[in-house]
Amino acid sequence: MIGKKVLVTGAATGIGREVALEFARRGADVVVHYVPGVEDPGTVRQEIRALGRRVEVIGADFSDPLASTSLAERAVAAFGGIDCLVNNAGITFNRPFLEVTAEQFDRLWHVNFRAQFLLTQVVVRDMLRRGSGAICNLSSIHGLAGAPEHSAYAATKGAIIAYTRSLAVELAHQGIRVNAIAPGWVTVENYSKAIPGFNEEDARKAAAEKIPLGRSGEKSEIAKLAVFLCSDDAGYIVGQTIVADGGTTSMMSLISDFRARSGACFGTGYMPGV
Repeated sequence: MIGKKVLVTGAATGIGREVALEFARRGADVVVHYVPGVEDPGTVRQEIRALGRRVEVIGADFSDPLASTSLAERAVAAFGGIDCLVNNAGITFNRPFLEVTAEQFDRLWHVNFRAQFLLTQVVVRDMLRRGSGAICNLSSIHGLAGAPEHSAYAATKGAIIAYTRSLAVELAHQGIRVNAIAPGWVTVENYSKAIPGFNEEDARKAAAEKIPLGRSGEKSEIAKLAVFLCSDDAGYIVGQTIVADGGTTSMMSLISDFRARSGACFGTGYMPGV
C-alpha cells in the first residue's frame, strides 16, 4: 500500500480509527473523516504523522447530503486522487419496531446509507479517470441475521450488502473493485455509552459463552481485513461481503451448548450404525 491515497470515513474512533492507522502503517497517506463537535480527530492525526505518512482531517456531518459529497471532493483535491475508499462511518440504533419514528428512520438511513452512496459517487468518478481503485464498505452481521429491536438499523446494513454486490459488477470491468465486511461483536467506545454498566470483564465472559471462537473480535482484525480487500493481493475478489464474526452467524440458535456433545440422537432407526 506504499504511496496509496486512502479515504476512511468515521476514522476518529473505533474500527475506522484502526483502519486509518493500519493503512498508514502499510505506507499509505490517509484522509481521516470525523463528525464535527462529536469526535476529536487529533490523536489519530498525530499517530499517522508519527508513522511518517501524510494525513488530512476533514469534518462532515452525514445527515447533510452536501456534507458527504463535499468531503469526497475535498479528499480528492487534497491528495490529487483517492486509490482506496473505506466507507466505515455509521450510527447504531435500537428501538422496538412500533416505536421507531419517521425522524429516527430518516436519520439512520441518511447517515448509514445515503451519505455512503453519494460520497462514493464522487470518489468513483475520480477512480474512473485514473482507471483503478478499490472500495470497502462496512456492513454488519445485523445485515445477515435478525436481532430484536434492530429492524431499521439492520435494514441499512442489509442495503449496504446488496448495494456492494450491484456496484461491484457495474464497476469491475472498469478497474474498480468493490467489497464489504460484515463484522460481528467488536467492542468499541460506544458500548460504554449505550450499555448500562458495561465493563470489559463482563463483556469477555459474555463473549466466551456466546461466540463459537470464545471471544469478541479486535478492531485490528477488521482493519487488516479492510486493507487486504483494498490491496492487490485481493485482486480477484469482487462483490463479496466477508463475514468476520468468530462463527456467530454460522451457529444455529437452536443449539443449546455448542461446546458439549449433543444428547439427542437424530437418525435412530434409519441411519447405519445409529
